[in-house]
Amino acid sequence: MDQPPFTRLGRTFRPRRLVTGLWQMADQERDSRPFDLDAAAEALLGYARAGFDTFDMADHYGSAEIVAGMVHRTMREAGETPPLILTKWCPPPGPMDTGTVRKGVETALQRLGTDRVDVMQFHWWRYEDQQYLDALTHLAALRDEGLIGEIGLTNFDAAHLEMLLDHGLPIASNQVCFSLLDRRARNDMARVAAKHGVAVLAFGTLAGGFLSERALNQPEPQDIQDWSRMKYKRFIDQAGGWAVFQSLLRVLDRVAQRHGVSISNVATAWTLAQPGIAACIVGTRLTEREHRADNLRALSLRLTADDLAEIEATLNALTGIPGDCGDEYRKPPFLTASGDLSHHLDELPAPMTVTEGPGRSWALSGSIWEEKAGFARAVRSGRRILVSGTTATAPNGQPVCPNDAGGQAVYALDKVRAAILSLGGRPEDVIRTRIYLRHASDWESVSAAHARAFGSARPANTLIGGVDLIGPYLVEVEVEAELPE
Repeated sequence: MDQPPFTRLGRTFRPRRLVTGLWQMADQERDSRPFDLDAAAEALLGYARAGFDTFDMADHYGSAEIVAGMVHRTMREAGETPPLILTKWCPPPGPMDTGTVRKGVETALQRLGTDRVDVMQFHWWRYEDQQYLDALTHLAALRDEGLIGEIGLTNFDAAHLEMLLDHGLPIASNQVCFSLLDRRARNDMARVAAKHGVAVLAFGTLAGGFLSERALNQPEPQDIQDWSRMKYKRFIDQAGGWAVFQSLLRVLDRVAQRHGVSISNVATAWTLAQPGIAACIVGTRLTEREHRADNLRALSLRLTADDLAEIEATLNALTGIPGDCGDEYRKPPFLTASGDLSHHLDELPAPMTVTEGPGRSWALSGSIWEEKAGFARAVRSGRRILVSGTTATAPNGQPVCPNDAGGQAVYALDKVRAAILSLGGRPEDVIRTRIYLRHASDWESVSAAHARAFGSARPANTLIGGVDLIGPYLVEVEVEAELPE
């Protein structure tokens, strides 16, 4: 189950090729259902001793951290190599000062009963709230202190992953959805991972168990009770529906029978063969069922060129999942267990401070220059929102990605979107953008960032190169939006 290590910035990160996922513990404990933690720990110990000794969990996966910590302690006291612990910190948007970040890590350490988190994976709900950069900066300091082995991300898209890497943050991994149904990560994400040596950890590989014989030639399920299957049924629907999915299963079944393995083995082996994929996270329902012996067969399965061609031909009939990795948590179509997350996102606090005046509203980002030069990040007058020239300046006042125009564009355009959102607008309301470049040769990466930020609005745009910008910046952006009546 071993693989070559991923080495970045002098540190080595070596996950197993198959990671044991503990998300379903949250479902098993849903609505205060009784759950035997000792029995769960005993079952998980069996996984670790069978070689499945990399565990993935999160602060909101019920008692997963506690159970994993019980296994870690048992193995440590027995003189065995303890499991590799990957957990997640998913804080609500808000100030990310050093005390807040340290408390997030220490809470995980307390639940795990360890003195270090092997990999702390960070999730952030909205890129427009740029305090995530503060959080990751403080996590890097805690990594240097030894409380964290490595920093991972979860559900970040390729553009923001690359921006953070170009900014110099020591990101070791990014956990994203990837399967035969959801192939987004083999596009830009695979390129970024290969360029920077980042491990992509794939979850959803078996689509909550739908990619198995249990679903083959079965009627479409109507009443789904567990969260995992609720979520991945949405992916099936988005990819073309149950009939198209059955066609895929029949092809996978033919391939499986040729090799004497299961459909799940084929799905896992296919995923592990994709560019950039370091590991598959295979979920388990502890104390209910386990598929260790079957899962191990996926590691020795080598799909032939004919197998891959047959599978690829079937995949061409599926509808691609739109957007980039993690978009399903941030914008429609919301492909999550609970479905539409619009209400959750609408309840998030405004990314910027808003002040009101006679007939106008101002959005303030907190930049010292807004106060010194007497301007606002954006002004709303009636239905119009005007955003000042905006650069990639971090919350601490330092430039983001000082040598990368594309990364600066990603960050600056997020700040522009933050100002618009804070004043009651949406990205779709943008009608005019102007972009100023220090070097005209940077136009392509900056234009790609513009397309991601405002492509759905198709605003009028002007791009000017060779501009002597103030400060150490490569890009400056100004935007106008007009709200519908």
